[in-house]
Amino acid sequence: MITHPVLIVAVLLGIEALVLWLSRHDRTKRYFDLLPAVFWIYFIPMLAATFGLIATKSPVYGMITTWLLPASLVLLLLPVDLKAILRLGPTALAMFFIGAAGIMVGAAVSFALFKPLIGPQFWSGFGALSASWTGGSANMIAVKEALSVPDAVFAPMAIVDTVVPYLWMGFMIAMVGFQPAFDRWNRSDRTTLDHLGEEAVKYLATTGGRRTATGIVLSLAVAFAGGGAAALIARQMPQIKDVVTSYTWTIMIVTFLGILLSFSPVRKLESSGASRTGYDLLYFVLTAIGAKASVASIGSALVLIAAGLLIVAIHAVFMLVGARIMRAPLFIVAAASQANVGGVASAPVVAEVYHPGLASVGLLLAILGNIVGTWLGIICGQLCRMMG
Repeated sequence: MITHPVLIVAVLLGIEALVLWLSRHDRTKRYFDLLPAVFWIYFIPMLAATFGLIATKSPVYGMITTWLLPASLVLLLLPVDLKAILRLGPTALAMFFIGAAGIMVGAAVSFALFKPLIGPQFWSGFGALSASWTGGSANMIAVKEALSVPDAVFAPMAIVDTVVPYLWMGFMIAMVGFQPAFDRWNRSDRTTLDHLGEEAVKYLATTGGRRTATGIVLSLAVAFAGGGAAALIARQMPQIKDVVTSYTWTIMIVTFLGILLSFSPVRKLESSGASRTGYDLLYFVLTAIGAKASVASIGSALVLIAAGLLIVAIHAVFMLVGARIMRAPLFIVAAASQANVGGVASAPVVAEVYHPGLASVGLLLAILGNIVGTWLGIICGQLCRMMG
């Protein structure tokens, strides 16, 4: 068994690098269509620890999470364009937040109903899951640490977070043929689509810049400075036992700092691939979280998948009622819903399927989720905790 911290770090880095390389290689990337790279980056270290290849307990795991998670969040929020998001208009933004409310209510109701089967300790897991389904993977990991979600609780939730969004995405794509009928029944105001079309062409993604050694060094400097500043401020904030810890404050503050930096000249680091460096840090954190978990802890995943499906069903009811009130076209409903449940990876795909040329609408709504998902997940977790 590998127990030396340096060797553990080397193994985790090797796993992350191998999975990312295979997921991008022309010959192997198709194998990641069903189970994405982020799943394997978490699951393979879990297997390695379960079968005794690496230690399940090591101080290095806590150090990786404590230092790298806040730093990654700074870089992931740098390319946020709040002005472009606000230009989407009230209908699209309202539908996104209605969908997020549906996820939060659904999580609380689902936890209350399934608590006799899964146990009251899963309250924090539902908070982390709601963070993913109002934001994305980064938000889920942030809330996992902010709420101190036990590894035995987080492991099956990671399975649910992989399975249910793909089922929901399939359902959303299958509904594309019902657009005209839905919009007639709903008396949808399709003039909003013209507005979105005009705004979409104004939006140019700044991600994907070629990384340079200088850019990486500068990005890491900004990331750790931001994370360190957040930690220092968090120490001065009041703590509430078992509710808000110093690290909870760190995660919330670093999210705010990342948004502030997106308005500053530091945002130009994105042209050097700052967010890609952020994802590298985030995935490394995920390998450390996976190494502390156990395959045995995913036995409750089937029951939790049912709980996840109930959350999405309640979310769908909220979206339907919201669409009726807002007279929102099915395109906006689908894009906002997938931005919630699926995030930046799939929301643009669904938006493009519904209305070619408007993939950026789904992307911008998903980025909005990245901004608010951590805070919403923490709130939802506390709602579930009160029901425990």
